[in-house]
Amino acid sequence: MKSRVDFSAAVENQMTVTLPSYSVNEGMARSAVAAFCAQLNPTAVELADIKCAVSEAVTNCIVHAYRGNVGEIRITVKLCEGRLVMVEIRDRGCGIENVKQAREPLYTTDAEGERSGMGFTVMESFCDEVRVSSRVGKGTTVALLKRLHK
Repeated sequence: MKSRVDFSAAVENQMTVTLPSYSVNEGMARSAVAAFCAQLNPTAVELADIKCAVSEAVTNCIVHAYRGNVGEIRITVKLCEGRLVMVEIRDRGCGIENVKQAREPLYTTDAEGERSGMGFTVMESFCDEVRVSSRVGKGTTVALLKRLHK
């Protein structure tokens, strides 16, 4: 089991990007985060992990948060002491009624069956820690934490 990450690490640099929830912006989000993280000289695998987790979180916003409407996705990346990368993806969409249930593998609210219900599981597989907070009608924040090797 992965150990919990210390959120109190000092921030050395940060970036915030705000994008409309169009599916074409998923690639922009992952590229922007990867480009910003490159200053820490991560391995190719570490960078791929971050990109995959960001891609999954942003896709969740696009598909679930606004349910066919266009809304705002705010992505904040913090590079912290100890080579810790914190990525926060926030929407102001419909929110998640039961976060614990939503994090269960294969759980989906997709009535058409096009979604696999593996979004949070994928994020967790690529990060050291994933935190989710949500309020129905107010939106969701997903925090992805990844410690890079020295």
